[in-house]
Amino acid sequence: MRNLLALLLAPALFAAPRETGFLNRAIRVNNVEYRYQVYVPADWTKSRAWPVILFLHGAGERGNDGLAQTQVGLGRGIRFHADRFPAMVVMPQCRKDTWWTDPEMEAQVFAALAKSMKEFRGDAKRVYLTGLSMGGFGTFAFAAKRSGHFAAVVPICGGVVRRRERATGDPYADTAAKIGKTPAWIFHGAADPTVPVTESQKMEAALKAAGGNVRYTEYPGVGHNSWDKAYAEPDLPKWLFEQRLK
Repeated sequence: MRNLLALLLAPALFAAPRETGFLNRAIRVNNVEYRYQVYVPADWTKSRAWPVILFLHGAGERGNDGLAQTQVGLGRGIRFHADRFPAMVVMPQCRKDTWWTDPEMEAQVFAALAKSMKEFRGDAKRVYLTGLSMGGFGTFAFAAKRSGHFAAVVPICGGVVRRRERATGDPYADTAAKIGKTPAWIFHGAADPTVPVTESQKMEAALKAAGGNVRYTEYPGVGHNSWDKAYAEPDLPKWLFEQRLK
């Protein structure tokens, strides 16, 4: 009887521990390996579906170590206020000298998102997109290109037209029309020397003109790093997790 009990208990005793926190992951796309991180809340359980945040880092965190993107922006915000983010967070990494909207980078972003949602039971109706600086540009771009995919988007010190680009037509109105009624909360520092605050101002105006659902926060006197203040806003996660696709 004692031996039988030991055999019954063995699977539980030797079961793999539940993984939570910042986890290393990798995926192969077109025979290229990309490292990324997934944050999993301490109370995660497979018994229910979880909200998902896709985070796009800025130009300074580009590389292939799969780690730098957790040190700036949302990863830092989570480390200070983990209780505010009861969600799975997918953090891909853009390679050096590339942009989020480059085909190879876009492919690895959404492959990592899909794989993470399957592994950690992400809720397809509660997928949120946010990014800072270069990632803010990526947030606007993916929100427009994949309208209806995200329950809400949070672009921080981003924009639509890069300084060296020559815009044709009205790219702000075009982007706003494609984003449609996807809820958006835009953040920017008024004294940003890297990405002009006019980028976010124009997008707010364009979204309003298109009948969009937009909130806008501009920090007086703040330079390029408006993300620390944005991700520390207690109302941001509250607002974010109230949004869901119908």
